[in-house]
Amino acid sequence: MKRFNNILFVSEEPLDHNPAAFERAVALAEQHQARLSVVDVVPESPARLQSIADELSPAMLMDALREERRDALAQLVAAHGRGLAIDIQVLSGPHFLAVIRAVLRNGHDLVIKAAHDDTTFKERIFGSQDTHLLRKCPCPVWLLRPPPQAGFHKIMAAVDPGQNLDQDTSEHLNRQILELATTLAIAELAELHIVHVWDAFGEQLLRHGRGQVAPESVNAYVEREHRHHSRWLDGLIDQTVAKIAKQAGDYLRPQIHLSKGWARDVIPALSKELDIDLMVMGTVARTGIPGFIIGNTAEIILNRIDCSVLAVKPEGFVSPVTPEQ
Repeated sequence: MKRFNNILFVSEEPLDHNPAAFERAVALAEQHQARLSVVDVVPESPARLQSIADELSPAMLMDALREERRDALAQLVAAHGRGLAIDIQVLSGPHFLAVIRAVLRNGHDLVIKAAHDDTTFKERIFGSQDTHLLRKCPCPVWLLRPPPQAGFHKIMAAVDPGQNLDQDTSEHLNRQILELATTLAIAELAELHIVHVWDAFGEQLLRHGRGQVAPESVNAYVEREHRHHSRWLDGLIDQTVAKIAKQAGDYLRPQIHLSKGWARDVIPALSKELDIDLMVMGTVARTGIPGFIIGNTAEIILNRIDCSVLAVKPEGFVSPVTPEQ
């Protein structure tokens, strides 16, 4: 069972948008007996900034801004921290870089924040800073849809064999997705939905393109592909969900969705149809190559759903960000 040991909550202005998201981080830290740190990020002062008055230099202005943010974080912790010993930090620099550097320096294994409400891109629930975190943060990132929910009722886990990953890495990533989704569903008393989308490679060409194949042969090929994906999904669930669910008695009865089509279309449509609160999914196409970090299909899905997201990276992921930058 996946456990978090060192959680980082990322606060943003205005802080009155954050209490529910912060309370989610506090509750998770309690459940996992994990360390919890809270950070806010202030931008670096413009290079052209000059003294506003003789008694207020650019450095003094930045110090005052940091102290104001630190006081605001202290008030947030005092009001909603349930007495936990929570570390408070105010970072500076480009937002996503400061957060990722903190993860790399301090060994955080989960980042939680309210999804940035970017009104410039009305069709996307995530702003550019969140997208950078999803692409480049080395640990799982949990983005809570604004306004963050107090609880979740329907959780979906999206799994896939991962054609761009080696078998061991793919299996580990999918197990991690299902373990997280299952333990969260149990903790939230939520419905658990597991979705895997498959297709039979070249089916349309075989049916309608050059060199058409007899329909019965194509049908047999498609049926074999269906059985293959069904066996793969059943085996994955038996290895993970079934074992965890036994600990929950008869409560957890996951609903399985083995859907034929394109994941980028099926998953957002199914998420909307089922009114999913939280999507747990992998976001990486390949490991070990800095900068090659999010699959095209995953990014399309993220831009089409309107629920909270817990995005998981596979083992071996290399962030293009370094602590020294």
